[in-house]
Amino acid sequence: MWIGWNEFDILLGDVHSLKDKRSVVRPIIAEIRKQFQISVAEVEDVSLHRRVRLGVSTVSGDRFYLQETLNRVEGLVANRPEIELLASKLRIVQSTDF
Repeated sequence: MWIGWNEFDILLGDVHSLKDKRSVVRPIIAEIRKQFQISVAEVEDVSLHRRVRLGVSTVSGDRFYLQETLNRVEGLVANRPEIELLASKLRIVQSTDF
């Protein structure tokens, strides 16, 4: 079994409150869940209104499929015009590594 996750450090555009932040972040999370059927959540920087860290994760029996899926999620996030993707940390491990 392969386990993969990616953490995105994102700078939000014209956002001045936590309410504005939610209005930008929620559609991104919903689109990732709908399109890829994987787990996604805001994992850090919850109280900062212009920064967000999103974490996505998934498991698969096929390493290539897992990596391709996580790369496609990164592409979706990077191409959103209302945000700037500052960094992305991709990790893939096999269950026997533990």
